[in-house]
Amino acid sequence: MGNSCTCASLVFGCGPPYSPHVATLREHAVEIVRTLRQAGHEAYFVGGCVRDELRGVQPKDYDVATSAHPEEIQRLFPHTIPVGAAFGVILVRVDDVRFEVATFRSDDSYTDGRRPDHVTFTDAEHDARRRDFTINGLFLDPVGERVLDFVGGQADIEARIVRTIGRPEDRFMEDKLRILRGVRLASTLGYEIEPATFAAIRSMAAQIGQVSAERIRDELIKMFTGPNAGRGLQLLDDSGLLHEILPEVEAMKNVAQPPQFHPEGDVFVHTKLMMDELREPSAVLAFACLLHDVGKPPTFRVSTERDGSERIRFNEHDQVGVEIADRILRRLRFSNDERERILACIENHMTFKDVTKMRRSTLRRLLARSTFAEELELHRIDCQSSHRDLSNHEFLKAKQAEFASVPPKPPPLITGNDLIALGLPPGPAMGTLLREIEELQLEDRLRSREEALAYARERIPKSA
Repeated sequence: MGNSCTCASLVFGCGPPYSPHVATLREHAVEIVRTLRQAGHEAYFVGGCVRDELRGVQPKDYDVATSAHPEEIQRLFPHTIPVGAAFGVILVRVDDVRFEVATFRSDDSYTDGRRPDHVTFTDAEHDARRRDFTINGLFLDPVGERVLDFVGGQADIEARIVRTIGRPEDRFMEDKLRILRGVRLASTLGYEIEPATFAAIRSMAAQIGQVSAERIRDELIKMFTGPNAGRGLQLLDDSGLLHEILPEVEAMKNVAQPPQFHPEGDVFVHTKLMMDELREPSAVLAFACLLHDVGKPPTFRVSTERDGSERIRFNEHDQVGVEIADRILRRLRFSNDERERILACIENHMTFKDVTKMRRSTLRRLLARSTFAEELELHRIDCQSSHRDLSNHEFLKAKQAEFASVPPKPPPLITGNDLIALGLPPGPAMGTLLREIEELQLEDRLRSREEALAYARERIPKSA
């Protein structure tokens, strides 16, 4: 890394053209830069948006760095939120979109391993040198179309390398989350981690426990919902971070599986293959894939069959997995809704092997589940990453088409009040009869209120 700025004309990568929405987002960010410059300040795009534009990838958001101080930023823009004014960070709102506008700064020590104890407003070069990784330390002049590179970030983008700015241990001591972020960037970008940076990650992996569960969760979500999630899982393991964050997943390593169903290898290999099969998944699907077999290590058994052969079994691993996954998701502070949906996918993933034997009513209930889309994709990925038999998946897709015009859970034909009117008092017998009628309705054997009432009359004892 040189000691002075390298300026270059902006050359975009070969990614997709900007969509109208992204173009508008960028135009708003350019206007923020123009406004700051017209007031006599330096201003540039900074960070991940510059990295992504150089890679030819549409940025999801734009950050601006400027020589203007927080109070000057607030004077120039009518709608601002001083989220971190003490650290020079102001949110500027334009058409309900928020842009982070931050004053150039250098940082003092980081006593809490997350935020600087004190900041000094400074210039662009010092601001670049206090950032985490070289590929995130670039500035872009969107008006003159120049890149300002004080840290060698362009060369590392070209070489596809994740490298800290300066000594890795210093950067990681400042914010311990960077230990995990480096792995996440390498995973999602498809980059290699520079050897000294990776050595520091390995030596400091245990310190990730000092980071809040919420921040760790958010990095894991970005990693596992982004590209190359299986490689991300492998990097977590290679770096020692998996042992610290998800020891229950690490326990999948070297747990053998029946070769007739899992020719690909052990539980960890299977899970890693599944993660690489994900395509822009929700957090629910990603973590359902990651944790669907987390119950296998504690339920591993080798049984002797009647013919004397040995067979690997994981009896009730789905139910045990739900308990283990629940602890993990609570530990990572997932929302109740996400946690319940992930657990539902794990709990039900073994039922898909029996779908061709299910009654019509059971199938309709399965397809009506709020998590069915994620469960079905989990099943497809599970099969694709093992025996590759997708016949049950194809069967369910056909049933989806067959039931498309039928309400998955139609309104009941009759209610408890109807049974009371027929002389059946409230109680267990009423619930049993209502469930029978619902089952027959889902089987299309009872199609109208009249048919349901006739069925009920036949089953209500005359003395009731």
